[in-house]
Amino acid sequence: MSGDRPSPLVIERILRDRGGIWQQIVAERDLNALTGRMLASSAIALACYGAVLGAFHSPLMALTSALKLPLLFLVTLAICLPTLYLFNLVFGARLSVRQSLALVMVAITVTSMLAVAFAPISLFFLITAPDYGFFKLLNVAILTLSALVGLRFLTGGMQVLNDNGLLAPEAANAHAPAQAQAPAQPAPVAVPAGSVPAAAPVAVQSAEPVAVPTGAAVAGSASNGAATAAPAPAQVPAQWTGQPAGTSFPPGYPAPHRPWEGRPVRRGEPTQRPASMTLLYVWILLFGFVGTQLAWTLRPFFGDPGKDFSFFRSIDGNFYAEILRTIGNL
Repeated sequence: MSGDRPSPLVIERILRDRGGIWQQIVAERDLNALTGRMLASSAIALACYGAVLGAFHSPLMALTSALKLPLLFLVTLAICLPTLYLFNLVFGARLSVRQSLALVMVAITVTSMLAVAFAPISLFFLITAPDYGFFKLLNVAILTLSALVGLRFLTGGMQVLNDNGLLAPEAANAHAPAQAQAPAQPAPVAVPAGSVPAAAPVAVQSAEPVAVPTGAAVAGSASNGAATAAPAPAQVPAQWTGQPAGTSFPPGYPAPHRPWEGRPVRRGEPTQRPASMTLLYVWILLFGFVGTQLAWTLRPFFGDPGKDFSFFRSIDGNFYAEILRTIGNL
């Protein structure tokens, strides 16, 4: 059916079927094709948004900004990706390089597509309120908001990998034997019809055994001579398969099951966050610092209308001081 066809836009698949994206990354299925599509989509979207930024100065600045904005994100990724991968290896995670790259590319794709969605708003203020300081702060805010949303997708994907045991395999392996050693529910006891107590005479002998569920006692015989089972005591909760203390059992009766022994950790109970998730937030801060410093190195993106066109500016000051200075001038 046409409704089952995958969307040609990778961003639409990420937003509509993010669970499928995470599972594809977990299984390492067709990651090369997925990463390639995200890389192409991000580069095109960032180039379009960069052209809007540079249009404030001149068409030539728009062209150079269209080249430098995708370069900013991809070079930042190339600088920071080895750190993320090594962080995971040091703390026992089982992420491969392709999985790490695909996860970060999901965040960059969401960031770039959200930024290009804001491009008409940026262009509107460029036409109606061409103030250099305001335009610069507006687009810095747009890129910051887009990056925060993209990083939220990154943390969500890492959490899915954590649930699948890729971030803390030692915890998953330690939990598996505990579940395997949990006592299984005893099978029903087969009581032949001829073994009914003497107080209950058997009218018709039958060779077929009668299954008596766990927790039931042999009470008597039915009209056909088969043993009947009495219900478990009312004070015993229904989810227990064992008997209360002091209960006597017939010979051969299975040992009672204690449901509190070997109880696995339930989903709602608090668990310790793996070290890889903690280091992910450290890596995000590192990614942000590297990105902002690289943006300062690759400037100008907007182009000061009081200066001539130049492909690069001299490296003096820093990004944060420039933003504070711009806010002060407003």
